[in-house]
Amino acid sequence: MPRPTPAIQQTRTTAVAAPEAEAEVRFSVQNLALLAAGLFTIVLGYVLLSQGSIVAAPLLLVLGYTVLIPLGIIR
Repeated sequence: MPRPTPAIQQTRTTAVAAPEAEAEVRFSVQNLALLAAGLFTIVLGYVLLSQGSIVAAPLLLVLGYTVLIPLGIIR
């Protein structure tokens, strides 16, 4: 008697699409202002760094990179 061949099992994968509201990123005026202030602070920090400032330039760079830019993204 021949052996029955095993049936090929099909696995189903379901793709869950993200709702439209969650996929959209909306920036308010406050977000854009914080991002602009962060960018300005970073540029000013690099300008001061090129002129030899060893106190103000690092402070401005740290402020821009660690405070203003993240706040502009999160809020």
